[in-house]
Amino acid sequence: MAAISRANELHQLLPGLNALFGEEYANYENEHEEIYVTENSERSFEEELKLSGFGAAPVKDEGSTISWDTAQESFVARYTHETIAMGYSITEEAMEDNLYVSLSGRYTKALARAMAYTKQVKGAYPLNNGFSTTFSSGDGVALFSTAHPLVSGGTNSNRPSSGADLNETSLEDAIIQISKYTDERGLKIAARPKKLIVPTDLQFVATRLLQSDYRVGTADNDVNAIKTNGVIPEGYSVNHYLTDTNAFFITTDVPDGMKHFVRAPMTTAMDGDFETGNVRYKARERYSFGVSDPLGIFGSPGSS
Repeated sequence: MAAISRANELHQLLPGLNALFGEEYANYENEHEEIYVTENSERSFEEELKLSGFGAAPVKDEGSTISWDTAQESFVARYTHETIAMGYSITEEAMEDNLYVSLSGRYTKALARAMAYTKQVKGAYPLNNGFSTTFSSGDGVALFSTAHPLVSGGTNSNRPSSGADLNETSLEDAIIQISKYTDERGLKIAARPKKLIVPTDLQFVATRLLQSDYRVGTADNDVNAIKTNGVIPEGYSVNHYLTDTNAFFITTDVPDGMKHFVRAPMTTAMDGDFETGNVRYKARERYSFGVSDPLGIFGSPGSS
């Protein structure tokens, strides 16, 4: 009867803990959603192949044969999912002493914070480490590089040649650079910026650059061309997990850029340990963050 009573007790407690976990977890914004497109996965890893496409279509003279082209494999981006899990236990003695309510509430909130924190750190990792080969894209160079190789023999660059702090000039230069992206065959793709991503240290600079009607820091009446032209249509987002106070990033409309794969969504569970009598509660999810096409994002490490 004691075992049945304990099982019933745990069954009754679980919905309340799950609700508490969900409420606390929701308090932490999914800042990665401003950077990544989320997709589901049904395998232990995902691979996405980038194809070269075709060259420019030629003129076909009357009576001549049509020209044929063949797409080539450029590179493969691989996503390896990680399992993120943590739990806590409350002793049988604490249960007996009616400490369960106070302890479980605090522990459950702390567990939700821990799970949310890890996800955001994982999401920011490619940006925080993308200026070196600590995090590379599928083409074998750093995520942010001046020399992403192309099948045609040329290169694309998704960072400035020299690191630049966020200001009017560097932002305009980045927008122009994005507009000059080409595909693997060297054809321009007319890429456009979408959103500016900044650390907390640059949020006020971003506000002035994107929302001022006139140019920042001048006494002239020149319009703020960045705002007037609407070249960053989704504005800016602050990411609290960026580690470089000078770095800034711009997402683009290039498809299949930064991706977040969910292999197993967040789940929680609870049980009682027979040998110790302790009550245990855990949370688990499985996912990966990465990049399929590095042209989906532009980054500058700042000047220092």
